[in-house]
Amino acid sequence: MAKEIERKFLVISSSYRALASSSFRIRQGYLSTNPASTVRVRTKGDHGYITVKGITSGATRNEWEYEIPLKDAEEMLKLTEEGTVIDKTRFIVGRWEVDEFHGHLDGLVVAEIELTDENESFGLPDFIGREVTGDARYYNSVLAANGRP
Repeated sequence: MAKEIERKFLVISSSYRALASSSFRIRQGYLSTNPASTVRVRTKGDHGYITVKGITSGATRNEWEYEIPLKDAEEMLKLTEEGTVIDKTRFIVGRWEVDEFHGHLDGLVVAEIELTDENESFGLPDFIGREVTGDARYYNSVLAANGRP
C-alpha cells in the first residue's frame, strides 16, 4: 500500500511560470467520490491512469495509481458526469506541482508539495499563499462536482 503525504496551498502570483521546468495538460474525472475510496481516471499527455485514494487523515492518505491505456482512460472519462471533468495545466517547480485550472474552475491556481513525513519542513516560494490542506472544498473530487469554493 502506498501512502501519499501532501500539503496544498493557494497560489497568489504567476511567478511560478518562469520557474517551471516543465508543464503539461491533465484531464481527470471521478468514477467514485466516496471519501473512503475515491476513484479517479486521468489523462496526462499520451498516458492514462487510474487512481484509488483512501480517506485523508491530516495530510496523509492511502493511494494506489496504475497506468492504463490512454484509450481506456478516455473512455472512462466519458462515464463521469458531464461538466465534472477537471481540465488543468500542471507546472513543475522543483518539488512543487502548480495546477492552473481551466473551464468551470478557470482562475483557480493551487500548489501541492509531496512530503516523506507529515512533519517534514520545507520552504515556501514567493508564489505560495494560504494553506488549504484538509479543506475539503479544495479536494479535486469536490472541485469537479461543486466548482470553485
